[in-house]
Amino acid sequence: MFKMNKAAGKKGVKLCAALLTAVIMITGCSSGSGGSSDGNWVSIEDRYTVDPEKPAWQLDKKEEATDLTWYVNADWWNTDFGKDIVTKKIKEDLNINIKFITGDDTKLNTFFAGGDMPDLLTVFDSNSPVVQKAATWAMPLNDLAEKYDPYFNKVAAADTLNWFQQADGKTYGYPNYSNTQADYDSGNIPAKTAFIIRKDVYEALGSPVMGTPEEFENVMKQIKEKFPTLIPFGFNSIGEGTGSLGDVLQDFIGVPLETENGEFYDRNQDEDYLTWLKTLNKVYRDGNISDDSFADDGTAFEEKVKSGKYATLLMDGTPQQGGNLQIYLSANEGKEYVAIDGPQSTKGNAPTLNQSGITGWMINFISKDAKDPAKAIQIFTYLLSEEGQLLMNYGIEGETYEKNADGTVELLPAVKDLQLHNADKFKKEYRLGEFMFFGHDRHKALSADAFPEAIKQMQEWGKGKLKPHFILENISPNQGTPEARALSAINAKWNSTLVSMVRAKDDASFDNALAAYKSFLGENRWDEILKVRSEKMKQNKEKLGIQ
Repeated sequence: MFKMNKAAGKKGVKLCAALLTAVIMITGCSSGSGGSSDGNWVSIEDRYTVDPEKPAWQLDKKEEATDLTWYVNADWWNTDFGKDIVTKKIKEDLNINIKFITGDDTKLNTFFAGGDMPDLLTVFDSNSPVVQKAATWAMPLNDLAEKYDPYFNKVAAADTLNWFQQADGKTYGYPNYSNTQADYDSGNIPAKTAFIIRKDVYEALGSPVMGTPEEFENVMKQIKEKFPTLIPFGFNSIGEGTGSLGDVLQDFIGVPLETENGEFYDRNQDEDYLTWLKTLNKVYRDGNISDDSFADDGTAFEEKVKSGKYATLLMDGTPQQGGNLQIYLSANEGKEYVAIDGPQSTKGNAPTLNQSGITGWMINFISKDAKDPAKAIQIFTYLLSEEGQLLMNYGIEGETYEKNADGTVELLPAVKDLQLHNADKFKKEYRLGEFMFFGHDRHKALSADAFPEAIKQMQEWGKGKLKPHFILENISPNQGTPEARALSAINAKWNSTLVSMVRAKDDASFDNALAAYKSFLGENRWDEILKVRSEKMKQNKEKLGIQ
């Protein structure tokens, strides 16, 4: 999936459980400027008559510009509006002025505690109390569309609306990068995971196969011998999680997503996966995994990617690393990284690579205190439409891009040159690919300019290897429950256990670390967590009509 600032965004803006108190305070009411308990349902009688076949923004005759506030729960969000080519066009077409406000969980909390709500609000954690309690403070998109803009239902995905439906049968939030089954089936969603190897290393070793543990271990030894200055095997920075050695490796070797009877499957204890972890432990003991890889932060990892320090890498988020891979390719033609099959299942399972799921990333709401909810839903419709998607990704036809006869899109030479050679100016003046509240992967397929050259072969390799993980989305216990607290402790324990297993000094140490983890599960409500997850998986299947 193509997202900006993912590391700074998704992990950095998780809504904390402390928000539950603030959300409960507003249950059943919407305090603030002039809103009723059901929202500020303004009249549009003198502005336009709704038409299911035409977006309301094209019909609205309101002359004065509408001023709206939009809160984004991320300090890094670019608050400029109306200065770059993308937001200038949005401002012009919709006749709006948007004042963006940014902050963290504390700032978000103050809105609910103080009652001075913004018109629109964007958060990043679908499991947070703020999202779960949206019916108490946000307006239902279904009703907004019916009253103000029925064309919304033509551009919004029915599966996504159903996915976010709450207990009252209504949907309050709509995300970006929400991929449905149809999106996966289309083949337009590129893989974001790959096992990559430097081309010069691959060719020098005679294009080796490393699908089995034995082959993998042997190739790592060859790399160490022939390329002593390189790190034979690397992976995404561990950080607070498990880097790409956790569920990414599990997906790569096709570990099942559920048990045969449809219950939650503990992928961390899968026999196939543990076999590969033991293999990585042997590779580590041979000196072919660097100790630095367990301590490097994102910046240190990226510097090594830019300089081609790794001979091979299990990489997640190739689009996010596309710039670094491109920097290396540009300076080292013939030595660029290429994707190969790499480690494979010892049981014959095919890869089940994950991509952005139906939950998406940024979830957008219209608050009950919105001054002009008609204009607010028009924004949703506009940005979700093909017109809005093309604008956000590629700008304005004739000014920044041209359409080819086959329907594909190509940036104009001057724009492409600026993108390649003056990224700061490009970002400030054009902002293409950044204003992505309702962005979607499928629109990246319209242009060869959507991704850097460095990752195109990796995406090509990934075709046919994606498998939706819808059934595993949002299945953690609800925040604030004993099971949620226990799961937090278990996740932390697993992160440290995984590192201990890969770095174990011998087989006995490996086995002891795993045994200690299993004991920890038994002491921390694991059986209750399994029940919650299995029940939520069942609910997910019902939502999506999966048998």
